[in-house]
Amino acid sequence: MDIPTRGLLLPAAAPRESTSRVIAEALRAAIVDGTLAPGAPLRQDAIARHFSVSAIPVREALRQLESEGWAKAAVHKGATVAPLSADEAREIYEIRAALESLAIGLAIPRHTAATLRECARLCRAAEREPDPALYVARNVAFHMSLYAPAARSQLEEMIGTLHRRGERYLRLKFGLPSYKGESDNEHAALLDAVRRRDIPAAQALVVAHLLGTGDVLHRFLTERAQAEAAHANQPKRRGRRARTTTGS
Repeated sequence: MDIPTRGLLLPAAAPRESTSRVIAEALRAAIVDGTLAPGAPLRQDAIARHFSVSAIPVREALRQLESEGWAKAAVHKGATVAPLSADEAREIYEIRAALESLAIGLAIPRHTAATLRECARLCRAAEREPDPALYVARNVAFHMSLYAPAARSQLEEMIGTLHRRGERYLRLKFGLPSYKGESDNEHAALLDAVRRRDIPAAQALVVAHLLGTGDVLHRFLTERAQAEAAHANQPKRRGRRARTTTGS
């Protein structure tokens, strides 16, 4: 007897998709915390053994990471962790500045007392968070709460993707202690402008906040690359000069 297929679910697809997402999240976390350094190989077979899965979800996870800029694939070489790029960091924040300025302008007229309380709660949570890794998550939650009332799903998705692309760069910034206090102050000023429903002020603040972060990261990564290049070009120290055997 023929079994009708119309309307049937395909249960095999969901677990594979879920597995690939779990693997991608785990690899992303390892890249952010430095366990997987830039240039480190992402070997499919080793990852599959680690997670006790087939190669299929691993390939899907690596494709996802590549599309987000976390990994690079080369023919005959496989995937590696993407290098940190000063130019990429700055560009991510330039694009974020444009999109988030638009989002906050659309959101402000639709904010309510309840949504503003949630923004304030998330702002305080970020300010009180001493752990750089957790601070990144708190930072994302605060920013997205400012834009949520705009109810622009595609815009929110694009901003979310850029947040993920910039996550390991932002972690670098908050490894520099002086910048956390500056960021907290900028968040407070931004929240105040949203509460006052001052769209031009809020847009100017979010643009300055994001472009400033991009500039800090670009300068930090450029200076680090220059220092590493200078170190690599230094002549290697020669061993102790051989003793001469002159007569006494």
